Amino acid sequence: MTQSTGLDLNLLVALDVLLEEQSVQGAAHRLHLSEPAMSRTLGRIRKALGDPVLVRAGRRMVPTPHALAVRAEVSAVVERARALFAPGRDTDLRTVSRTFTILAHDSMAATHGAALFARAAREAPGIRLRFLSESHVDLPFLRQGTADLEVGVIDTAAPEVRVETVYEERMLGVVRAGHPLLTGELTPERFAGEAGHLIVSRRGKQHGPIDEALARLGLERRVVGSVGTYPASLFVLRETDLIGLISHWGRPLAGILGLVTFEIPLPLPAVGVGFAWHPRHDADPAHAWLRECVRELIVQSSGAG
Repeated sequence: MTQSTGLDLNLLVALDVLLEEQSVQGAAHRLHLSEPAMSRTLGRIRKALGDPVLVRAGRRMVPTPHALAVRAEVSAVVERARALFAPGRDTDLRTVSRTFTILAHDSMAATHGAALFARAAREAPGIRLRFLSESHVDLPFLRQGTADLEVGVIDTAAPEVRVETVYEERMLGVVRAGHPLLTGELTPERFAGEAGHLIVSRRGKQHGPIDEALARLGLERRVVGSVGTYPASLFVLRETDLIGLISHWGRPLAGILGLVTFEIPLPLPAVGVGFAWHPRHDADPAHAWLRECVRELIVQSSGAG
């Protein structure tokens, strides 16, 4: 940075926190500053960038398009500086103050959020976790810095994204307790035709690998509709005779609601479950800790380890 910009590393750190918090008050608390001091810092950032950075939208503040465009780069520079001045071997996680955003299906937060929050409280109390639900549109969330880690079935083809597959699984069927499908031999014919099917799709799709597997047997199921998340589907299934799907790591949630899971009598392809991140986080000790936490949770819930 040149002196003419007036933008030093302290301003970059402040900008990074402001874009995370989207609040002068929240950023002031994170940086242990008074609100007036944080407001003055925001003013210096605005002057240096020639952009408002954060603008009022009702009771909230939202980033400008320019702020969103530079967010990932700012975060990367700050993280590289942290890694340079605080090498990973010397990092005390209990002194780290960060917010990590995890992009995942709602079932991940529902079934594993409590364990992840508890571990953070024990090992890294200054780290806050923010879960974002998967979007119905595909955007470069990791590259843009909107999310720090994506968890679940990773289907991105972005060459710059790191992907670690922890295990491969096949989906299970799920129905209410006492469902007629649970009595007697479960054949492909019964699975396809005994009741309507409910699909989970963030994009609203009503066709998938199960339909392809049934078609190869000359069968077709009756899809009555779709919902956006697995937790939502379970509440529908509990009150109907519809047939749904659930992942192995979603089984605890199904059990809590009194639902019953079963093996689907079809040769379905396995899907890889794991997580993805942008390589700018490779040398970040706090992010490495988060990846290890998520890795262990996935292994424990799947029985893969």
